[in-house]
Amino acid sequence: MMPADKTSLIAQLRAARVVPVIRTSDAATAATAVAWLRAEGLRIFEITLTIPDAPRLIAELAADPTLLIGAGTVPDAASAKACLDAGAKFLVAPWVDASLSAPCRAADAALMLGALTPTEVRAALAAGADVVKIFPASSVGGPGHIKALASVFPGVAFCPTGGVEPGNVAAFLAAGAAFVGMGGALVDEKAIRAGNRAAIAAVAQALPGMAPSA
Repeated sequence: MMPADKTSLIAQLRAARVVPVIRTSDAATAATAVAWLRAEGLRIFEITLTIPDAPRLIAELAADPTLLIGAGTVPDAASAKACLDAGAKFLVAPWVDASLSAPCRAADAALMLGALTPTEVRAALAAGADVVKIFPASSVGGPGHIKALASVFPGVAFCPTGGVEPGNVAAFLAAGAAFVGMGGALVDEKAIRAGNRAAIAAVAQALPGMAPSA
């Protein structure tokens, strides 16, 4: 049975429906992306370890109790521990890595491991995944692929990522996704660097359940 804290965390992810995946070439741009999306009402963020000095950014963001911060593209157990120590509440990897499970269990954090096929989904679950990340979701079949997997794995929380955008979020959720991860469509680094806050806000406001800010 899942610990109460982890159950609550998964419920928050489900309720959010969309988790922004922050993947930028530097930490300053990532921080700007989070600030702009936060202003639009988003409170859950995945900070990928492809960002230089990502654990420091995770620590800065996790210090705010109104935010729920996770770490993405976590390559190994040592990196997992560094992110958890910094305050990450969930870890994400686009592959199956059983070594990430023990640090997550010790911290009552949620673990999302990546898969595409039924065999990989079983491997992810066996490796301790609380959520199975389906990546890259759009290129492998989109909502139809999620629907097929959900029919074989009832009760498994799937999070499709890769090619998810405001126009297909509802279809992914209807197909059986627990929630989705959204990167490029929501975190457009070119727009951020150009100071085009309106472009980022427009995408955020187009998400299900979001309304234009006053």
